[in-house]
Amino acid sequence: MKALLIVDLQNDFLPEGTLPAPNGDKVVPEINKLMEHFSLIIASKDWHPANSVHFKKWPVHCVAGSKGAEFPFSLNRPKIDLVLYKGTNDLDDGYSAFEATNISLDQHLKMHAVNSLYICGLTTEYCVKNTVLDALKAGYETFVVQDATAGVNAHPGDEKAAWDEMQKAGAKLTTTAAMTGVYDF
Repeated sequence: MKALLIVDLQNDFLPEGTLPAPNGDKVVPEINKLMEHFSLIIASKDWHPANSVHFKKWPVHCVAGSKGAEFPFSLNRPKIDLVLYKGTNDLDDGYSAFEATNISLDQHLKMHAVNSLYICGLTTEYCVKNTVLDALKAGYETFVVQDATAGVNAHPGDEKAAWDEMQKAGAKLTTTAAMTGVYDF
């Protein structure tokens, strides 16, 4: 069984958000295409309390219940089967979807007999990378859809380093076009 995991595709990470991935909006059409090929779709959300120590490191973003924490209107939201909430405590946490506080992602995937996980979303260097590395540690065949993933590019070379680290750890890099043309969903 294959599952699609959309990481933190939230308004605050889009170009007009408080912690923007400059090309974050460009991944939405690709993710919508991908969603048509999966029977199990999971999405994570940063869901921070208003006064979190997390904001000592980052600008305030994705505060629980805020417009910035919501999925963009252009995302095909009704296709999402499960939403994971992470970063919900007053900690510098919630980088990986496997850190969700409302449900154990690993248990949910096992319950649905998922062995292959296709990951996309925002941002390459932080939450996507941490989710990919945790998926690999948990033993999932892990694919990262590059054209459905965008980086924040805070420092030159960070995004490339993240791609290299994920691939070195065992992730398979792919694209939407390659998947819809080659893989049998």
